[in-house]
Amino acid sequence: MANTDFNDLKWFRIVAEERNFTRAAARIGVAQSTLSHTIKRLEDNLGIRLLTRTTRNVALTPAGSQLLSTVTPRLQEIEDEIDALMEFRDKPSGTIRLTLSDHALETTVWPKLKPVLMGYPDIRVEFSIDNGFRNIVEDGFDAGVRLGESVEKDMIAIRIGPDWRMIAVASPDYLAANGTPQHPQDLLKHNCINMRQKKLGGLYPWEFEKDGNEINVRVDGQITFNNSYAMMDAALSSMGIAFVPNSLADHHIAEGTLQLLLDDWSPFFDGYFLYYPTRRQNLPVFKVIAEALRHRGR
Repeated sequence: MANTDFNDLKWFRIVAEERNFTRAAARIGVAQSTLSHTIKRLEDNLGIRLLTRTTRNVALTPAGSQLLSTVTPRLQEIEDEIDALMEFRDKPSGTIRLTLSDHALETTVWPKLKPVLMGYPDIRVEFSIDNGFRNIVEDGFDAGVRLGESVEKDMIAIRIGPDWRMIAVASPDYLAANGTPQHPQDLLKHNCINMRQKKLGGLYPWEFEKDGNEINVRVDGQITFNNSYAMMDAALSSMGIAFVPNSLADHHIAEGTLQLLLDDWSPFFDGYFLYYPTRRQNLPVFKVIAEALRHRGR
């Protein structure tokens, strides 16, 4: 290990996290050929094969898995110490990686961070848009954004947005032609716009609750998306009933272009929280991000 460069180990960790040289090179900001050469040099220095390469992805060898588990906490400690030194600068600097959904980014995170980042040019934020759940520690993220009910118990969590709910909506034209559902089970007779969950691969069951009675409805329809904004466009085009966050549909309901359905079956639940492991909370750059996102409303 005497001839092993710190960056070689750091880049190896990123390749191991991404399982792909192209994505890893883009994340680091170097050419793929440079990254491949660096990993080959690390393997030559160690005299061991760390990665098994295929046409599209890479996998860790047993030796690579052992090295990753050994160096990851040590690299993180070094990076955290370097980040902590930034408090001696006039303004915090560093990089923060966040995993979050497109809805969380558009409605909560980006409106708050955009003006803050304009005042802190030395802070870099990488947003990884993913509607599924990610393990932020294993996948190399500094923090994630999830609904309150989904945050792991061993994480620190701070509220960054108000409570909201999922609602069923459709255009007046669709309802005039197909009727208005009065009960969640009535949705089975309608053309519903489905949502596929990227992480699990299955279709999202529409969740309703009234007076303690919970009903999950697996709807059917012509169109399936994995994006709420596309579902909204389809609903506005009278192509069916959509089940979307109320923040996306409220102004359309107020304008009369969409109609709220099954209102009393759609309760509010905990909104978005920023969650992260304890080691991040004292870093100056992270404090700026966390304070900017903190929810200060009711």
